[in-house]
Amino acid sequence: MFSRMMTNGFTKGFSDKPEDLRKAIDEADAVIIGAGAGLSTAAGFDYSGEAFNTYFSDFAKKYRIRDMYSGGFFPFPTQQEKWAWWSRHIWINRYVKAPEPVYDNLLKAVKDKDYFVITTNVDHQFQFAGFEKERLFYTQGDYGLWQCSKPCHNKTYDNYEQVREMVLAQGFEIEEGTDRLLIPENTEIKMKVPAEMVPRCPVCGRPMEMNLRCDNSFVEDDGWHAASERYEKFIGSHHVNDKILFIEIGVGMNTPVIIKYPFWRMVSQLPNSTYACLNKGEAYAPQEISDKSICIDDDFNNVLSQIN
Repeated sequence: MFSRMMTNGFTKGFSDKPEDLRKAIDEADAVIIGAGAGLSTAAGFDYSGEAFNTYFSDFAKKYRIRDMYSGGFFPFPTQQEKWAWWSRHIWINRYVKAPEPVYDNLLKAVKDKDYFVITTNVDHQFQFAGFEKERLFYTQGDYGLWQCSKPCHNKTYDNYEQVREMVLAQGFEIEEGTDRLLIPENTEIKMKVPAEMVPRCPVCGRPMEMNLRCDNSFVEDDGWHAASERYEKFIGSHHVNDKILFIEIGVGMNTPVIIKYPFWRMVSQLPNSTYACLNKGEAYAPQEISDKSICIDDDFNNVLSQIN
């Protein structure tokens, strides 16, 4: 029913009021949250702003890289430079809690409900905020995991200790309590990690790679499949007539087949379900489910603060 070509167009839904979203949460038998990159942007992660200028100015000057996103695809001439870049990227986007409390406010809104989260985000912020790990499905990977670059086997590896050693080896310091990266005064930050720190596959010896879904080499390990099964079981555990609220927040059209289209399809099929779309500048729903949709075009922090 829902594909790239819609037959009846789009709508703003029957409401754009935070109080109606609060009521839908209160009355729901289950809440399913679908979260995209816009949620982390609202939480303070900016791939081209202050953090980039602070931690990547040397790479920007040398290679004319203009933001963290494009830098992730840059063909660095050596593995030592590549992992100098990626260790910084991983640390500030995975091992440091987001500056704005949008994830915390989202948890406050649903913590007393039977909830589950499916997300394309890879920055661990749901767990930082206190969401239960067993109620999370990270579909696109995790900055905190590495895999073989081939890959020669179906396993991922936690990278916290190695990444920490890499950023310290470049000259950064890590602030106690916040884990923010600090640049000591009169210190020249190195743009390479020592050769012995380049991560290599323990099976075949090839360089490791990020466990991010960029191509068909993405490893779906046992943890990924277990989370996928929990998500499917959660949906299947609720009766067709239950009041199920699908909250889509910060999801764009880069990968609509993961969250957006499935949410539209399920809401169209479940008679007592409701679709809520929170998206600054892109809050809309298909005409087919307009009478079951709440579309709020506003700052996420503002909306979540109101409903709490």
